[in-house]
Order: sequence, then structure tokens, then C-alpha cells
Amino acid sequence: MNTELFVQNIKTRCKELGISPTVACRESGVGTSFINNIEKRGTLPSVGKVQDLAIYLGVTTSQLLGESNLEQLKNSSSTISDEEAVLNDELIERLCQLSPEQRAHVDAFLKGLLASD
Repeated sequence: MNTELFVQNIKTRCKELGISPTVACRESGVGTSFINNIEKRGTLPSVGKVQDLAIYLGVTTSQLLGESNLEQLKNSSSTISDEEAVLNDELIERLCQLSPEQRAHVDAFLKGLLASD
């Protein structure tokens, strides 16, 4: 994990949303010392805390961590078409705009849809 990139992505997203990183960390439930623990103490965050913060900030954990999984998928020799890649990006962007409650509804719907196959 590139902790410098992770922290920078948090700060950038907070700036885009017009909130301070401290407020985002407190309101997401990861704790007000979350960033300080990473920057100053070198503490690696738990997966759960990264997920909680990503949800609060309306991004995916991959985006927050600076991973480019979607770009890798598009550039790989997989069978995904350009149209499918664009649709995947659009779906992820839409999911990131949903509240946690709305995401839970979407998740339940998708699980039901997949189970019916």
C-alpha cells in the first residue's frame, strides 16, 4: 500500500467535497487520528476502515487507494469490450453517488437477481 498516495487521495477527495479530512474521518467512523496515525506512525489502516472512509467519501476503495483495476481490465487481453468498460465505469460512478442505505438496496437486488439464474 502506498500510504502517501492514499492520504493524498483522501485529502483531494475531501477538498472536492468541501470538507476537512478530520471531519470526514470523524463522520465516517474511522477516527479523527486516522490520517495522523498513517502519516506519523506508519500505521496501516484496516480494510474495514478504508471501506468506511471510501463509502463516506463516495468513492471505491480502489480509487481511494490509488489502484487502477479498471484501467488494467481495459488494457488487458480480457474479453471486455470498450462499451462494457465504459458501462462498468458509469455503474461504479453511479454507485459511489448513492447513500449507504441505497447501496444496501442495490446490493440486495443484485444478489437476488444473481440467485435467480
